[in-house]
Amino acid sequence: MAKLNELIGALTTEKTSHGHSPYGLVFSSEAVIPAEIGVATHRINNQDQHQNNAEVMQNLDLLEEARDHARIREARYKQKMESYYSKKGKNECFKVGDLVLQNNGASRQEDTGKLGPKWEGPYQIAEAHRGGSYKLDDMEGKRLPRH
Repeated sequence: MAKLNELIGALTTEKTSHGHSPYGLVFSSEAVIPAEIGVATHRINNQDQHQNNAEVMQNLDLLEEARDHARIREARYKQKMESYYSKKGKNECFKVGDLVLQNNGASRQEDTGKLGPKWEGPYQIAEAHRGGSYKLDDMEGKRLPRH
């Protein structure tokens, strides 16, 4: 029953990014949750079947427009969140001769587990390329095989 309640909540809750519930974007109407069916609520008591059918047909006609508005709002929301997080990040530019540490996730030969070291080095930058890639030398001057 808890899983059903979670599913109903996920389908009927308005999303911040676009202001609609997933159920509303698919069926163009508001969902009646199972708890409302057994209890006399204002929405259930004042339902007119003929008027309801007419409104459902009208909502279905406007469904594509509502979906387009939701896409636009979601894209605007994502841009807003991206600009917020981009303000906090700083791009680092290293120069030839700088000492750096390398993330050893790709170069590690065997898995050292979650408590193993995440970084290796220090290495010296030998060449700086566009896009933030670098050729590294170890402290003895031996070139690392990858950028």
